[in-house]
Amino acid sequence: MTTDTATTEFNPRPVHPPHGAAAAFLILTFGTFVVGTGEFAIMGMLPEFASSLRLSTADAGYAITAYALGVVFGAPLITILGARLSRRELLLSLYILFCCGNLLSIAMPTPGLIEVARFITGLPHGALFGISALVAASMVDHSRRGWAVGRVLSGIAIATLVGAPFSTFAANHWGWRVSYFIIALCGLLTFLGVWRYIPADRPNRSNSPLREVTALFNTQVMLTLLTAAIGFGGMFTIYTYLTSILQNVTRVPEWETMVFMVLWGAGMLTGANAGAWVVDRNLSLAAILALAGSALTMLVFPLVLHSIPALVVVVFLIPCFVNALGPALQTRLMDYAGDAQTLAASLNHSAFNVANAMGASLGSALLAAQFSYGSLGFGAAVLSTGGLVVYLLALALLKRHVVRA
Repeated sequence: MTTDTATTEFNPRPVHPPHGAAAAFLILTFGTFVVGTGEFAIMGMLPEFASSLRLSTADAGYAITAYALGVVFGAPLITILGARLSRRELLLSLYILFCCGNLLSIAMPTPGLIEVARFITGLPHGALFGISALVAASMVDHSRRGWAVGRVLSGIAIATLVGAPFSTFAANHWGWRVSYFIIALCGLLTFLGVWRYIPADRPNRSNSPLREVTALFNTQVMLTLLTAAIGFGGMFTIYTYLTSILQNVTRVPEWETMVFMVLWGAGMLTGANAGAWVVDRNLSLAAILALAGSALTMLVFPLVLHSIPALVVVVFLIPCFVNALGPALQTRLMDYAGDAQTLAASLNHSAFNVANAMGASLGSALLAAQFSYGSLGFGAAVLSTGGLVVYLLALALLKRHVVRA
């Protein structure tokens, strides 16, 4: 395993989309919004989903697990299999798979088959986000990559702010199958937008899956992915149980719970854009501020559970700091992945889902051990601090490599 230096050949000249960069960025952002909505929608409509299939909420949750497993396995698998396709060709293929997965989810009659359909739907998730970020970065100057990546990935935050609540509304009024049908239609609309507005890049037909995999194995790439897998986990330790905390500890009315959830989404959106701005000025500083800031606000979280004004501030700041990490890590992977650009960018979102599972599991373990809800903040801070330690280790190894060179 080696510690590679940053690649300077990536994106030597900006690519010019056939109908302008504004339209291309819009369709890429809309695509991440649609895919993000497809991931988060079931969390809000889980009661209706469980009721329609005559399942307990716990058993219905396996559909969420199936999707997450699809993301984790799909990102490397699809990227390797599509190594010889152009990014535009791969995006078009993945949106077709995404639409088919959502339609299968609607058509399947039993919970087990629905879980299989959700697994299939999750397969293109990581690659769609990773390739969208790479296409966005290819359309701007090297110094504006952070802005481009943050712009496209902000669709994920908008999904938590708008898409998921609307899906819950649709499920409550027309059923969860209608929600997934709307998501599938939006996926088809994105496919048409990619077909028309995304520039057709030249595929590397000589590329091989083995080359893509072997180029991935350098210390900086692996430590960056490990930073994501650990550092994002703290957010999910708190977010998974935020509704329960608001109802059982803070004791806010139901309508205020929705306000807090919207506030969380607004924090994610703000963090994605603020993080992108800092990345274009100092990438490492952006990652360190995101991880250190999230750890500090998570430590404050248990202290403000009974103060609504203070909790409003903290609930906004936690996702703001954590989501600022996304553009930094995605851009860093572009610098160090070499010939494994697509695979590394896709694996970043697999790592994000590993963080999701890790954070939620840590929260469950703390509560099962009879610790209070406040302990979730301290557990979350441990994960953010762990991500910071891994990132600082990556910087130290890089510095050592440069000195030796």
